[in-house]
Amino acid sequence: MKRVEDPPFLRGTRPYTDDLRNADALYAIFIRSGFAHAKLGAIDTAEAKAAPGVVGVYTAADLNLAPFATAGPPVDTPEEMRRPVLATDRVRFIGEPIAVVVAETRAQAVDASLLVDIDYEDLPVLVDMTKALDDDAPILFPDAPNGNLAAAGPTGEDALADAEVRVGARLVNQRIAAVPMEPGAALAAPDPETGGFILYSPSQGPHAYRDAVCKSTGLEEDKLRVVSTATGGGFGARIACYPEQIVVVALARVLGRAVRYIETRSETMLEMQHGRAQVQDVEIGGTRDGKVTGLKVRVTADAGAYPADAALMPMLTGLMSSGVYEIPKIDFHFDCVVTNTTPIGAYRGAGRPEATALVERAIDLFATEIGMDPAEVRRRNFISDFPHETVMGANYDSGEYLAALDKCLANAGYEGLRADQAARRERGDVRQLGLGLCSYVEWTGFGSELGTCTVAEDGTVEVTAGTSSHGQGHETSYAQLVAGTLGIPMKDIKVIQSDTKLVKRGMGTMGSRSLQVGGTAVQNATDEVLDKAKRLAAHLLEADTGDIQVVHGEGLAVAGSPASAIAWAELARAAADPARRPEGFEGGLASEHDFATPDATYPFGTHLAVVEVDTETGMVDLVRHISVDDAGRIANPMLVEGQVHGGIAQGVAQALFEEIAFDEDGNNVTGNLASYAIPSAGDLPTFETERTQTPTPRNPLGAKGIGEAGAIGATPAVWNAVIDALSHLGVRNIDMPATPQRVWTAISEAAA
Repeated sequence: MKRVEDPPFLRGTRPYTDDLRNADALYAIFIRSGFAHAKLGAIDTAEAKAAPGVVGVYTAADLNLAPFATAGPPVDTPEEMRRPVLATDRVRFIGEPIAVVVAETRAQAVDASLLVDIDYEDLPVLVDMTKALDDDAPILFPDAPNGNLAAAGPTGEDALADAEVRVGARLVNQRIAAVPMEPGAALAAPDPETGGFILYSPSQGPHAYRDAVCKSTGLEEDKLRVVSTATGGGFGARIACYPEQIVVVALARVLGRAVRYIETRSETMLEMQHGRAQVQDVEIGGTRDGKVTGLKVRVTADAGAYPADAALMPMLTGLMSSGVYEIPKIDFHFDCVVTNTTPIGAYRGAGRPEATALVERAIDLFATEIGMDPAEVRRRNFISDFPHETVMGANYDSGEYLAALDKCLANAGYEGLRADQAARRERGDVRQLGLGLCSYVEWTGFGSELGTCTVAEDGTVEVTAGTSSHGQGHETSYAQLVAGTLGIPMKDIKVIQSDTKLVKRGMGTMGSRSLQVGGTAVQNATDEVLDKAKRLAAHLLEADTGDIQVVHGEGLAVAGSPASAIAWAELARAAADPARRPEGFEGGLASEHDFATPDATYPFGTHLAVVEVDTETGMVDLVRHISVDDAGRIANPMLVEGQVHGGIAQGVAQALFEEIAFDEDGNNVTGNLASYAIPSAGDLPTFETERTQTPTPRNPLGAKGIGEAGAIGATPAVWNAVIDALSHLGVRNIDMPATPQRVWTAISEAAA
């Protein structure tokens, strides 16, 4: 099935937040800190308030908004590090909102924002996460119990004591930005229907946004409706609610008028949470015949200025640090620290790509040290028994890791590529070939989700789901489940999501969970509707329920007698008529189901990147990328292909292009799309993708997640490939992104 979502996007009839027009709407512009770390003094708003068109200027003292929550279990962060909605006593990163100007037009609000005068008392700035716990480091939260330490993980046993071979490196999983198509945006307005308010904003989980806004403003949940507009990508950065969304609702409440906020791209680069940001000291041990015996990891994770979900990322890194390998001992410890930088949160994969990167680099380091092909080292250490609990506590459901590796190598023509590489090295070619492998497993699917199914009296079906699509194709995949079960054409099925008024509850879309959790909820609700319909049809046709079957496009009929079919519209009308229903039949042709997953699922796969590196300039060209991914049973191959392509593109981008960097004063020096490099389609090769299907027993669809797989598998594969191209020159590691300058420097240093 092609995506049913696409025609409205192609016609421009599905609005993004900035497309929504409200003639009465005021415009909000935020005054942001120009200091990375400073005490706040007086805020003089008098001149701004007197400016043309200005309705008001508001600070934290004016709006009285409760701060954001701490991270919460399973990893908590200090109460003293809770983030205020608007800065109060001090600012902790450049771009932090301090005040907001509201005016009749955007231009008037921008002009007036320049008239707000703020007194700052400059404080020492901390940018380098590796120095956050030094005795002389600036302290961001003087009242916090452990200085700049926001959270920490336990230290395990000595994992390398009996290793015959030990090799390690300091690996940097750099800070990167989500860069969604539409920047941060919000439109809040009074809602005459409820006497409350309605908030339109791009989101990965509108119910979570509603909860966050209500907790901060004191609104009752039934007084706030949140609608997620067309989102243009979330990539994890739109899981969290931001100060701006809370403030526009508070302003609409104070002023009794609609208030809109659309930020610039440079504002988004400054204030929308970043991802990754880990420094990993990794050491792997094993035997000369290629068996891994232990792994030691020390992670410093940057939380940015305010820790919240950032504290969960290194915990997930630890959980998945075993990767696809039978590693008997792992000693993993993390320190999550605060710095004067943009806060860190989830980014496509959220802690699991960081785990894959560290263990896959470690495997290649180990292979180089013992002189064994990295594919062979992987073969000798794969987990093969399932279900399998790793020493870090991950409970893998099912897997065929060797099958994915072998298929990937065969599709790539691996032996021929190695021969080409050897020939180039022998000739001393300027353009050297590098092959990079990544065999990954990831953690997907968690929590519970709502699904409903209702057949209307005109024969159409309405489905609601608590997940919230921002590009994944839920309208298509959920409708397919219903169509396949009830035999009703796709055009007659309407999927409703992303609206807290129309959908009772929902956790949202993140963690590659939608089909396996939300889809299962929809499937179970649809199955219940079918069971009710069969019972009703049996009553009307004077037949046994077991003899009733679906006739696609027609309705329900007695087996062997398709002419007896009763159309779904007629069944729905009969379900609403007490005189036509069987005894005890209640609720019409409708069902509501919550599905709670018993445990996570663990999709897996192997990626192989083929690069050419110019040894004179350091330029890297990705010439091929081959992947074999396994996400369990596949519902729609086209949707899966789209998710894999998008994930690979972002994974390659981290390996070769993207990096958020700060100077020593806390200025984001890559804060716009002129200085922050993201690839276009022309920078990427055609991806060679294939899939295997190893169903999971943890949901009735047999489905695992696929949304984050490409970004998890591609980054280490490309990273490994660049280093592999230069390994014969003595290069053992290059920090990401592998820019020409970094590659050329590594070659020069190895030669020296």
